[in-house]
Amino acid sequence: MHAPASFDYALLRVVPRVERQEFINAGVVVYCPEKRYLAARVRLDSTRLKALWPEADLSLVEKHLQAVERICEGDGAAGPIAKLSQRERFHWLTSPRSTIIQPSPVHTGVCDGTDGLLDRLEKRFLSA
Repeated sequence: MHAPASFDYALLRVVPRVERQEFINAGVVVYCPEKRYLAARVRLDSTRLKALWPEADLSLVEKHLQAVERICEGDGAAGPIAKLSQRERFHWLTSPRSTIIQPSPVHTGVCDGTDGLLDRLEKRFLSA
């Protein structure tokens, strides 16, 4: 059995029109320093996004969401942010911003291990 570890996570929200305060959850970012774990899972519901924002450029939104996964992986091709430490990358990804893709507030949880953690959070927050 693994020793319990704390983790932080934030949802990635697509906010097409900030003034309407509407958004859809499109991803989750998880950071567990004790397990040296930083990962993201992205799942964009294009039908829901088009309902909120008919003129959305789906490929551009998906490209930006996929960049989050690449930054978490430390993929050097994702730019200079991907080369930072896991802690710095998580804090950069979860910093408030006023772009179309915004992080939720950071939440905390406890896990025995990181196996299946992204799957559980995806099922909880990204399933329709």
